Amino acid sequence: MAGDVVERASKGGKKGLRRPKRRISIRIDMTPMVDIAFLLLIFYMVSTVFSMPQAMEINLPPADSDQVPVKESNLFTLRVDAESRFWWNLKTPTPENLPVLIPSDPEAADSLGYQMWPDTLRELLRTQNQENPKLSTLILIHPKATYADMVNILDEIDLLERSWNQYTADDLGKDVKELTRDEKFSYRYANGQWEDRDDKIMDAALQQAIERGEL
Repeated sequence: MAGDVVERASKGGKKGLRRPKRRISIRIDMTPMVDIAFLLLIFYMVSTVFSMPQAMEINLPPADSDQVPVKESNLFTLRVDAESRFWWNLKTPTPENLPVLIPSDPEAADSLGYQMWPDTLRELLRTQNQENPKLSTLILIHPKATYADMVNILDEIDLLERSWNQYTADDLGKDVKELTRDEKFSYRYANGQWEDRDDKIMDAALQQAIERGEL
């Protein structure tokens, strides 16, 4: 039973016309409630659907080809230096075509130093890909840069792909999943290895940015 009622007679007492009052104590058995609680806990643990990891779609080169040739006119290079500053340039860097610093977040505190501005980076990637549909991005990360810098770049690429394909689907009156391979936008990029020549390029670009008053 869930509870038992136990009657207790009052201790002592005097003889009289009134009947002695009896105290009633209640003992509740908590075992059934504990069993139900554990059953519910097991049920929710078994039936709960955990959030699935979101993967980023990446276009791989053909299996029979180790390298995919890219024309210089279609090359867009995005560099992150040792201070986690973001730079970009088109084609091969030269003294007349040095990487340009992506402006820092204007809302960030000056004490924090340079802070990458996601809106500016995303708009830059969008503009360059709209102007050149065959554009390929080369990402170069300095060994002393943080892992978060790479994550930020991949996040912006992913957001750009999603928003671009959603706009295309709305314009065609389709669902995003119904877009064909030709209609769907897929960002083309590759991660490169930072080399000694990149240090020299960034030294020259840094000096140019200081002369312009950007740093």
